[in-house]
Amino acid sequence: MSPESQGQNEHYVRVIRLHFRTWRGNRPFWAGLFTILGGVPIAYFPYANMHLGNVTLAMSTTAGAGSLIIGVLLITLGLTMWFHHIVRVFAGVAAILLALISIPVANIGGFLIGFLFALLGGALSLSWAPGEPVAEVAPEAGVPAGTAPEGLSFTKDEQTAEHSGGELYGSAVPQQEPAQYDTTVEVDGGRHRAG
Repeated sequence: MSPESQGQNEHYVRVIRLHFRTWRGNRPFWAGLFTILGGVPIAYFPYANMHLGNVTLAMSTTAGAGSLIIGVLLITLGLTMWFHHIVRVFAGVAAILLALISIPVANIGGFLIGFLFALLGGALSLSWAPGEPVAEVAPEAGVPAGTAPEGLSFTKDEQTAEHSGGELYGSAVPQQEPAQYDTTVEVDGGRHRAG
């Protein structure tokens, strides 16, 4: 192996990591992860057997099918939060409701582990909002002294104060122009024609 191939592999790992980071930032990633982690113990514990030496302890209850359904639905909601984040509010509410239903149905919500994870995932999904794209601001050092950005107008006194070196407070506030109304409308004593 040459040293070039190691650098090449490192580049691919970095690119994959950056793509994953971008993908993760555009959706409620942690909400989906916690919801999936909440669904796994809820679905698993009713079908699990613990072996303590020669003794087998079966934790299966009469609500095994209900636990499996709740667990599979929570895993599905977690994947929905990842891949179809438009319905994140519905998925969050459904995850919270399923977590609450899992307390009496699924061995106290997967021995409270699944309940807490699903509750946290649903709450994170409800509170997540897509980020606003950051607009780039032009540096002020490159703007010539007498020019104003679009939509701003300065009076002659403001421009001379700026050129003479005096500080001018509020110079970035646009001047309001008087509103232009149509004054040709007939006024009939405040009454309309139908009255």
